[in-house]
Amino acid sequence: MADAGSSKRKPKGPGLEGDPLGNLVMTEIGIIAQLSGTLFESVLPDGMTRAQYGVLNHLLRMEQDRTIGELANSFQVRQPTMSSTVRKLEDKGLVELKHDPEDRRIRRVAITEAGRAARQAGLAALGPLYAELMEHMSEEELKAILPTLTKMRELLDERRPE
Repeated sequence: MADAGSSKRKPKGPGLEGDPLGNLVMTEIGIIAQLSGTLFESVLPDGMTRAQYGVLNHLLRMEQDRTIGELANSFQVRQPTMSSTVRKLEDKGLVELKHDPEDRRIRRVAITEAGRAARQAGLAALGPLYAELMEHMSEEELKAILPTLTKMRELLDERRPE
């Protein structure tokens, strides 16, 4: 008798018949996030985690240093969790903690040149995955869904619990 967990049968869709459309969409996004995150982490260099890559990417995207509290809020994790992630990045020389020039009691997380390089190495490692994706979805398809995904992210971000 086969183990139920090892079954290769594919589900019919992201939900059950009669589920609201919103549930189907959010379930599909959740599944995609889990699958892509696991695959993404499997190719990151030097034992880097998704969380660590995410912090590096966030610091570059925001174009400013952030406090651990601000990072924790952005990633919707508890401050001790973010402190641990930042400490590991600091140990690797990928970020540094700097005193805020306005208030020396505040320390801000700043990405280092090594952190920029590590983020670029992560991006390069993802190249083959992106190339494979492009074999199955055209550039036009991906460009077409991006505005909808961005709009959904913005709507969800506005409703995040504080």
